[in-house]
Amino acid sequence: MASTANSTPALFDRALLRARQDRARRGAPANFLLDRVIEDMIDRLQAVTREFSAAADIWTPGVALQEALRARCQSIRHVDAEDREALALPPQSLDLAVSALAFQFVNDLPGVLAQIRRALKPDGLLLAAMTGGDTLAELRQSFAAAEAECEGGASPRVAPFADLRDIGSLLQRAGLALPVTDVDRVVVRYDSAFSLMRDLRRMGATNVLVERRRTPTRRATLLRMAQIYAERFSDPDGRLRATFDIIWLSGWAPHESQQQPLKPGSAKASLEAAVKGKK
Repeated sequence: MASTANSTPALFDRALLRARQDRARRGAPANFLLDRVIEDMIDRLQAVTREFSAAADIWTPGVALQEALRARCQSIRHVDAEDREALALPPQSLDLAVSALAFQFVNDLPGVLAQIRRALKPDGLLLAAMTGGDTLAELRQSFAAAEAECEGGASPRVAPFADLRDIGSLLQRAGLALPVTDVDRVVVRYDSAFSLMRDLRRMGATNVLVERRRTPTRRATLLRMAQIYAERFSDPDGRLRATFDIIWLSGWAPHESQQQPLKPGSAKASLEAAVKGKK
């Protein structure tokens, strides 16, 4: 991934992302995934028995997450999506950092997680959700097959998504303690591939790859893509499946009160003895 110092080329055009999200909000936005994530986030925070005096919502589209958290947090600020990925959060200023469906468009996720770690007070919590894994695998495969047939090769259309193990490693790399990751797989059904693509536009989640094709897709390629999608990913009733994998990630700023791993050699019994005892 690219760094905030631009040591490597960026994957995502974040100015275009912001423009498309703004356009989606001005129209008829499709918020069903975001609404699901926000509801789940509130439920997950209910299990945390502590107060959050200062919180930050990092790049979540819209204001729904902030409004849902107001009853739980004394103050919450919204960090708007910007071209640059510097968060400008003072060190040890937050009890809680949250983000919903934004981190999948970050060029330097390790750098952003490290910034959040510095902004958290000791025992402060990061809780975020991002698309990853097999999200839109059906659309990606259908476009690749159609372009191979109609144009002799595929172009970048759907962003590469991180997997669960990658995210867990990044949390540890950022210095967050007690990292936890899990996946919520959501399968949405559509009448056609074009209905799915309309929803992606209404989410502000269409292609913002820097290396995206800049010319319109040929009509023949689009029609062939829709045909392949229907052939490979339809249910018996003719409706098409679209997969969204929501990766949940959480971690805490280290604090002495947290559970600590045992030091090497401090175990009371050996694994060998435990195994022999089961025979």
